[in-house]
Amino acid sequence: MLIQVSLNDTQVGFWEGTKFVARLRELKTGSNPVLLAVDMGAGHGGSSGRYDAMRELAFSQAFELWQMGISH
Repeated sequence: MLIQVSLNDTQVGFWEGTKFVARLRELKTGSNPVLLAVDMGAGHGGSSGRYDAMRELAFSQAFELWQMGISH
């Protein structure tokens, strides 16, 4: 599971995502990862700007491919 939070989110504080990840890690029983990604410059809607938004999407998709066992 990949949880992404933004430091400058005015709708949901970044601490909410970090608390959620901590609780998930505490309760999880399997070996699947629970990862937290913090974007230091993004707001509630994610990164702004074309290239930042594409980089954020690529990061999420790379995580999905990794979890499916697809590499290179």
